[in-house]
Amino acid sequence: MSRVRLDYPHRRAGHCGSGALRDLFEWAGLGWNGPPEEGLVFALGGALGFAYLRVPGMVPPIYLVGRGGDLELDLLRRLGAAVEFKQSDDPNLGWQWVVDELDAGRPVMVWADIAKLPYLRVRLQMSRHDIVVVGYDDDTGTAFVADNDRDDIQEVPYEALAEARSSTAFPVPTRHATFAAGWPDSLPDLAGIAAEAFAASASSMLAGGDDLVDLSILPPEACAGSGLVGVQAFADDVAAWPDELDAVDLEAALRVLPVFVDKAGTGGGLFRLLQSQGCAQVAELLGSPQPREAAAAAAKCAAAWQTLAREAVAEESLGVRAIRAARAAAELPTLEQDLSAALQRAADSM
Repeated sequence: MSRVRLDYPHRRAGHCGSGALRDLFEWAGLGWNGPPEEGLVFALGGALGFAYLRVPGMVPPIYLVGRGGDLELDLLRRLGAAVEFKQSDDPNLGWQWVVDELDAGRPVMVWADIAKLPYLRVRLQMSRHDIVVVGYDDDTGTAFVADNDRDDIQEVPYEALAEARSSTAFPVPTRHATFAAGWPDSLPDLAGIAAEAFAASASSMLAGGDDLVDLSILPPEACAGSGLVGVQAFADDVAAWPDELDAVDLEAALRVLPVFVDKAGTGGGLFRLLQSQGCAQVAELLGSPQPREAAAAAAKCAAAWQTLAREAVAEESLGVRAIRAARAAAELPTLEQDLSAALQRAADSM
């Protein structure tokens, strides 16, 4: 029997992926003029995106997300880290991967279903929640876990962690996903990787495609879209909700908007606030004006998404809230186009 608990810096964060990676940056002793803030980590992931879907019979009746699926791997590879993403349906092998990393002195990021983590006490299932395992104790059957939603390191029974890591919930089966990463001794030039990341986010919005949700397998009656086309589809669909949804589903769709925009680990404004903060930090570190313009465009998008969320749950009748939500949603396509263009200009400038 053995016990390992690494000395690990951890702070609460707005988003699971960028929060986990920010802590890992600090653990590795890496950064540009000090450890990066969470916004910079998110922006350098190059994963700003958008996907929307409404499927009859789905609970809640809508889903939207503001980031792509490869932030974690793309950021690590962009930094020059040697990273291997492993998955298996064998729980013993999945746990052995974690133990091997910890025994080598490396904290390890894994996926876990939030509904299966006992310290979160939530009912909503989401399988791709990033947590970092920083230790284990065979005598007590306990793993030590850093989670962006908690200030302190959490103690999780092996059985509960194994269940969270073997979830088949939305959006994909977890399959004991493990990020085995060897961090570099030094980081690449910030301007180069920021330019690559900004261009990747602009391209994702222009081209669409989001691997957090496979929109290609949806039934024909679904309303769905990704990237800028998806933002327009969302805005048009919000205007059609009073005709397409009964009162129960309309209420549910409006009530869940603040969850997707602000509460479900987005860092605020459907990840646009994190993007704004990251662009601003790039501008500060490099003394470059174009990233600052992108930061302003992202801040406008974040504010517009938050306005939509407020209107959806205001102290008004269902009909009035639906009309005001549609009006707020109609502002989003132009703002998102402006953000994508600003990110591309910032990329080109560097």
